[in-house]
Amino acid sequence: MNHLSLIIKREYLTKVKNKSFIIMTILSPLIMIALIAVVAYLTQLNNNKERTIAILDESGLVSDIFKDTEHTTYKVLTNTTLEAAKEDVKTNETYGLLYITKSADTTQFYNNVTFYSEDTPSLTVISSLENKLEKKFQDIKLERDGVDLEKIKSSKTSVDISQESFSGETTSKIDNVLKLAFGGIAGYLLFMFIIIYGNMIMRSVIEEKTSRIIEVIISSVKPIQLMMGKIIGTSLAGITQFVIWVILGGLMMLIVSTIFGIDFSEMQSSQQQLMQQAMESPEFESQLKLAFAAFQNLPIANLILAFIFFFVGGYLLYSSLYAAIGAAVDNETDTQQFMMPILMPLILAVYVGVFTVIEDPHGTVSTVFSFIPLTSPVVMLMRIPFGVPIWQQLLSLALLIGTFMFTVWFAAKIYRVGILMYGKKPSYKELYKWLKY
Repeated sequence: MNHLSLIIKREYLTKVKNKSFIIMTILSPLIMIALIAVVAYLTQLNNNKERTIAILDESGLVSDIFKDTEHTTYKVLTNTTLEAAKEDVKTNETYGLLYITKSADTTQFYNNVTFYSEDTPSLTVISSLENKLEKKFQDIKLERDGVDLEKIKSSKTSVDISQESFSGETTSKIDNVLKLAFGGIAGYLLFMFIIIYGNMIMRSVIEEKTSRIIEVIISSVKPIQLMMGKIIGTSLAGITQFVIWVILGGLMMLIVSTIFGIDFSEMQSSQQQLMQQAMESPEFESQLKLAFAAFQNLPIANLILAFIFFFVGGYLLYSSLYAAIGAAVDNETDTQQFMMPILMPLILAVYVGVFTVIEDPHGTVSTVFSFIPLTSPVVMLMRIPFGVPIWQQLLSLALLIGTFMFTVWFAAKIYRVGILMYGKKPSYKELYKWLKY
């Protein structure tokens, strides 16, 4: 392996000095931040839109429930008809008119509500009005049925089941949320890294093969050295690019937010706004303490080491397969027939992680797939936060490393023959023959 370091250096420098690599490394975070900034700016404009809603309550039951907010003003109309109210709304360019009819059947008053507007109203606005009216109508109906509302309010309780292991370790629902977050982020990063930089390795092999440079290189370097050098060199270039993206992205978000006054936190849906309101409640401080305690309960050292080993092992395993595909074909079009067998285990791993590990991290399905080398990098990373015995982690890692070594041998066989084959689209049968050479 005396040439391996030279090949790694050559591959790394070739990648990072490539004009397209440099341009995309710089442009990608700029484009992404620009898109995020545009969306945040448009969302901010939408959220800051001032709305005036007229209320015509002929029933006299609900006009008192509408309180002005930062961006919404409620104007209660009295001593006027519906037609006059409509005309007033049109003249003053008010956002809309909420009309509550005075019905003879007081048990069905909640079916006599109409919202008039020039254009189709916002779904968020309508949902907010409905929530206010539903709560008020429910209270009115309960009072008419002789129910004491104060007793109902005082009888409301919330149950927060405490969780504790038989060994005495206390946990909470927030613990599970943090564990799911770590597992999901780790699995997603590995999946994206394999897809992006695995394809880069494959394209690199195809480019050198089609340019015939490979014929000169292979005369003095063993195929397995060349393949490993390409995998490691391209991986280092990918890590360099990723670090630059993170640094540039953070700086650009800070600059855009400071100069243009764009608040990226405005990019939130109505559900997220409800969550934010919940966070502002008095219970938030206790929830924050629980979250901090949950973070302390995580096996941080184990998670970091496992992430490094499984991430690197999974990436090297799939990268060797990508390199073998690149050696077997002459152009990217021919790679399609070989890509599906590689992508299927990755997709299956994500599926098992999302739909099985979350529900039962120690179940049979989760455990089995955390030992299968093609799926273990994703599934095991998602299981570890929930407490996986060290022997299972070591066994899974040993199987992953063993499979990687076998895959490297297998890929090197194809690589050795395929890098010198031109003009013919290989089949699975021919790839099997190459293994015998």
